[in-house]
Amino acid sequence: MLGTLRFAQPTHGLLTEMDFDRPISRNNTDSVKHDGRADYFGTADVLPLWVADMDFAAPEAVTQALLARAAHPIYGYSRYPEALFEALIGWMRQRHGWRIERDWILLAPGVVPSLHAAVLAFAEPGEGVIVQPPVYYPFFSAVTATGRRLIENPLRLDAGRYRIDFEHLENCAAQTNPKARLLLLCSPHNPVGRVWTRQELVQLLDIAERHDLVVLSDEIHHDLIYPGQKHHVLARLADDGASDLATDPARIVTAAAPSKTFNIPGLGLSALIVPDSARRAALSRAFDLLHAGNYNPFSSAAFTAGYRDGAAWLDALMAYLAQTRDFVTDFCHRNLPGIRVIEPEGTYLLWLDCRELCRERGWNDAALKRFFVEQARVGMNPGTVFGAGGSGFMRMNIGAPRKGIETALRRLAESLAT
Repeated sequence: MLGTLRFAQPTHGLLTEMDFDRPISRNNTDSVKHDGRADYFGTADVLPLWVADMDFAAPEAVTQALLARAAHPIYGYSRYPEALFEALIGWMRQRHGWRIERDWILLAPGVVPSLHAAVLAFAEPGEGVIVQPPVYYPFFSAVTATGRRLIENPLRLDAGRYRIDFEHLENCAAQTNPKARLLLLCSPHNPVGRVWTRQELVQLLDIAERHDLVVLSDEIHHDLIYPGQKHHVLARLADDGASDLATDPARIVTAAAPSKTFNIPGLGLSALIVPDSARRAALSRAFDLLHAGNYNPFSSAAFTAGYRDGAAWLDALMAYLAQTRDFVTDFCHRNLPGIRVIEPEGTYLLWLDCRELCRERGWNDAALKRFFVEQARVGMNPGTVFGAGGSGFMRMNIGAPRKGIETALRRLAESLAT
């Protein structure tokens, strides 16, 4: 019998005002997450908890900025307004205590193209790029599709919490065939939800300094941090001299974007924050090679409005997501034997450990996916797409009204009971 459902009452007035419980249909909007279900799962009859965008309305300030821009009927080639840079600089100072300069900012058409550009800029064909699986799958393709060589430093799952294997990372950085030139860091980490501690990041900086590694720090989820956790901007730690080896801040490239923060990933605009002029130039050349410019006037309007006016919305969102995270964790513990939540410290993505369930039922990863799709009718990302260490896991997106999350969990519980 399913346990009694308990929902914490909102304690922040904005939760009612912003109404994250309100369902908004995304059908027939060409949404990948919703209208692309049949292509990915073979059926549209699944609750979509996969693609990493949220089923919540963007902040009102963003919508109003887009409407205001749309009211002008000419949508020609555009430049980036100074207000955009000011909004990003102000956000980084106020939310993350990091003082950046206007000249450090290089705008890009998204974080995934930025991964490719960094690989092209900082590693030659045949040279090595370190990634830390299980990790967002474009980290792999950014390396392999550009003719560089993949060096994997798998994360270790220790007592229900993922950790960086620093001894192995040191070995990866020290090897000569191929020579490692670049580390792609995911911070906070997708899909395992870790928010790396200051100590962990300082240790990573030490290794980068000893072995002359450039670090591309993908911090796209850095605003989505749960209570009790703190995100540390890697470049700020280097700036502050946190490492005993006096890490050169010039070796750190930070990727940031409003896309996850304010639920606007379809608008495709991000920023690389690069203090070193030579590395900025190298990245600019890589983007020129890719012909990957982006001067969309709507992207600029939303980017600026989110960072300038979206703070209260974000605070309300994180309070709501924290309640959902706790609800899912409790429900799985009481009602889904064999499935355990690796509790996230950040992001709206949950990493579900289904290995015990697979052992009990003799399932491989294909059978696990079939159970979720065909029996429970719940669409999640199989852990195998995130590389080594993903077997037996599923990634769940909780960025949706809680009633839909509850329905998905009940489907799983009822299917496991049959």
